[in-house]
Order: sequence, then C-alpha cells, then structure tokens
Amino acid sequence: MAKLSCRSLVGCCLGPPREGEAMDGVKLKVTSRYVIVKNDMFELTLSNPDGIVTGVRYNGVDNLMEILNKEDNRGYWDIVWNPPGQRTGIFDVIKGTEFRIIHHDENQAEVSFTRSWDPSLEGKAVPLIIDKRFIVLRASSGFYTYGIYEHKEGWPDFGIGETRVAFKLRKDKFHYMAMADNRQRIMPMPDDRLPPRGQQLAYPEAVLLVDPINPKLRGEVDDKYQYSCEDRCNSVHGWVSSDPPIGFWQITPSDEFRTGGPLKQNLTSHVGPTMLAMFLSAHYAGDDLSPKFTNGEYWKKVHGPVFMYLNSSQDGSDPSLLWEDAKVQVMMEKQNWPYDFALSEDFQKTEQRGCISGRLLVRDRYIIEDEDLYAASAYIGLALPGEAGSWQRECKDTNSGVKQMQMVAST
Repeated sequence: MAKLSCRSLVGCCLGPPREGEAMDGVKLKVTSRYVIVKNDMFELTLSNPDGIVTGVRYNGVDNLMEILNKEDNRGYWDIVWNPPGQRTGIFDVIKGTEFRIIHHDENQAEVSFTRSWDPSLEGKAVPLIIDKRFIVLRASSGFYTYGIYEHKEGWPDFGIGETRVAFKLRKDKFHYMAMADNRQRIMPMPDDRLPPRGQQLAYPEAVLLVDPINPKLRGEVDDKYQYSCEDRCNSVHGWVSSDPPIGFWQITPSDEFRTGGPLKQNLTSHVGPTMLAMFLSAHYAGDDLSPKFTNGEYWKKVHGPVFMYLNSSQDGSDPSLLWEDAKVQVMMEKQNWPYDFALSEDFQKTEQRGCISGRLLVRDRYIIEDEDLYAASAYIGLALPGEAGSWQRECKDTNSGVKQMQMVAST
C-alpha cells in the first residue's frame, strides 16, 4: 500500500530530513514584494502587502498555484457587497494595504494583511476593516487562514452577498476532484468550457462539452453548481495531481462561522481547477442570507480558520488514497477545534467558551408508545434567541456550532 505523507511525516518539496536530523522549524522571510513562510514540508508565498497566495511549493513542484494566472488571481479572499438600494453586487478581491508579523518562532508563524477604510473610499470599497491572517505550524503539511471583518459605528450602510477564499490550482497537474466518497472523478479542463469545445446553455455556469480534450467526457454538461454540498457534509474537498501524486484539500473544521445551518448548500470545488472556502453566501437561499448593516451599526466577526492541507503518496494511480488520508486529517482538525494557536483576540479559545451536555429524547407513539427514543439523527445547535427557524437566517453573528448527534450523553 502506498505511504501517505501527513502533518508529521515528510515527502515534500523542501526535502525530507535525513534520518536522525532534526526539523528546522518555521522560517519567515519578508521582502518588499513577498512574504515567504516555510517549514520542512512546504513553502507558502504571499504578496506584500496584498496578502494574495501567489505560490505553494511542495513535493518537488515549485508552485501548485496556477502559474498562467496573474499573481492576484491565484489564491485570494473576496467579497461581494452592495451599497443601500443597489441590488447588483460589487465583486472585490480583498487586498491588504498593511503587513504585520503577529508572531514568529520555530513552532509557528502568523502574519496579517489588513485593509482599512476611510470616508474617501465611500462607494468605492466595502466599509470594513478586513484583517486576513495566515498561519504555518511546525511539522504541519499545510496552512491556515482566517479573517476578521469589522464595521465601525457610524460608517456607511451596506450589505454582503458573499465572502469566501478561492484557490486556483495548476490545470496541467490537477485533474481529479473529490468532495465525497461517492462524488469524485476526472474533471473537464477549463479549456473545455470555452468555444468551440464548449457550448453555453441556459446560463453561463452550464456548458455542454461538445469537443472536450478528454473525449470520454463528450456530451456531458459541466456546471459548478453540480458540485454544491450541504454544509453538514462539507468538511473537506479538493483536487489530486497524478504527476507527482499530490492532494490539495480545503478542510473546514467547524460550522460556527458559516451561515444557514447544516442544510445550507454551498459551492465546493469546480472546474478551474478551483477550490473554495465559503463563509457566507445567498446561494440556494436568496436575500434572507445576505446580511444588511443599517443605521451605522457596529459589527465584527471572525471567518475561519480553515485549513489548506497538502498530502502526497508514492502511488499516483489511486487518488482515493489521498482522499482517505484527507478524511483522517479532517478528524484531527475537528478534535483540535477551537484552535489554540490562532492569535487574534477576537477568536475565542476553549477557556472563553461554554459547553452544553445532556440528552435529547423523542417520544413517538407510532414507533414505541411508552418509551423515549434517542434523537440519533437530530442536530443540536446553539444560536441567538429568535423566532422559530430564525437560526437558519441568522447571518451576522457566530453560531456556537451545529452538530449531528452520533451519541447522546447522559447529564
């Protein structure tokens, strides 16, 4: 069976330590154009002060990001927003204007790229202070990112239609996509979506593959919405390269910062090859899940952290090996939530959080007349007080988490 690399193993582009050789830890280099963070497993390059992921070096490949794209179109945070009365959203790639080192030692580096707002930007930029953070840990095969959004009291009113992180990988390497055990396959190339290889159908996202590069895909319809997923099942998705065998995965360890509850559908990965971490969107729900900020109200929220996980194997013929390893990594990330290494004071640590325990029982006389049943397929969620069902529409504040009850513990 192929050996898989994970957070504690090696096999990456920087070269595995020799037997008996200690790992060097996390290194940080800052130049006028780039911020480079690396450990013994991979290297992350960010533009300075924009905070765009321009490069990821791993397992002998100099850059896993799409090198044919401009640097600001590889790995980025974005937001769709609108001023009051304007229904059409404004798409904005979030570029920082100030870079800071939050922390750096041999075990961890956390860096910040912040974009502020002032009245001269009214109507031109979303009225938010946005602080994008990136974290690299020692002996960790990947990096974390999270963002702190803040709207000051008295600032202009606005609404948010969507905010996310997008990663665009190399189309010459990443051809296999996986988002569930039963939803993974060889994907079309982005070129297949363009005329004359592709024919647009009823809306721009849906394209008939008329003459795809891979003839086996001829006659199929490609549409990024085909790969949407309910958030309760949306913990990991991503892409696999066969040469060399590399997986690039987006792992979301908690639902507490995503809006809409466990049944809310969101985009995942799609042809590009593109990989998304969705935090807030109106997809499949409409305006109810687009938060509005009126009367100059104050608002602050943390989105993430999410984890971009890299793994590799010695056998490129079976991409499911990397998928199975990514699922194991998901469990590790969930067990470590809430992360104690995210250093923003706005991200609440374990000691700042409460907990709830008990049993949820259901009496259904059509099944058993006089006995209570464990609610084994139910969901338990903590949210702000409100009308029945309002937790599905609440989209400004952080939920305390929604979890499916695998086991009901006694009080």
